[in-house]
Amino acid sequence: MKSLAEADLLVRCRRGDAEAWDELFDRHYAAAGRFIFQLGADFTREDVEEICQEVFLSVIKNLNAFQGGSQFQTWLFRIAANKARDYREKQHALKRGGGQLPLSLQAEDPETGLTIDPPSHAASPDADLLNSEKLELVRAALDEVGEPCREIIELRYFGDLSYDELSKELQLNPKTVSSRLSKCLDRLEAIARRVFSGEKTGALPSNL
Repeated sequence: MKSLAEADLLVRCRRGDAEAWDELFDRHYAAAGRFIFQLGADFTREDVEEICQEVFLSVIKNLNAFQGGSQFQTWLFRIAANKARDYREKQHALKRGGGQLPLSLQAEDPETGLTIDPPSHAASPDADLLNSEKLELVRAALDEVGEPCREIIELRYFGDLSYDELSKELQLNPKTVSSRLSKCLDRLEAIARRVFSGEKTGALPSNL
């Protein structure tokens, strides 16, 4: 029933129904914020707000491209992952160039008054590596592991997608999802060990 109700909501959004857009944002804004918060260990609430705004602007512009092959939130998370990655790269470029970034951890958005609740630190099954205190190093390792591993790991552990949802979103059968995720976690662990120890990284062969 929920999926049918959301499909109807998306139809209304495509028609330009302002109330439908408000409802869509209310349903998914907080989840998108928590997902983005986990993608960057050094993201402030202000960073998350800015990225969320970019994400939903992209949703508004590209909703007609969403064909319903996956859940809307899964599509939203993929946009969020790309926007968060772009934002982090921009941050790093500013830091290298001597730019200054706001670092307030308590500020609320002046228009919405919203803040982002920190994500739960409860351990997920077989996710000890991703719940490490050295999350920033894990983030660096994820950047190095590249695609398609980065996407499937982010969606599984940061987006909390089930294997069935991953199967539909990535257009893979469940056995392939399980095999790919296992191989990707092995690669991530190997890279993370080198990153944690401060060793120089080298390219790993991909047989995914």
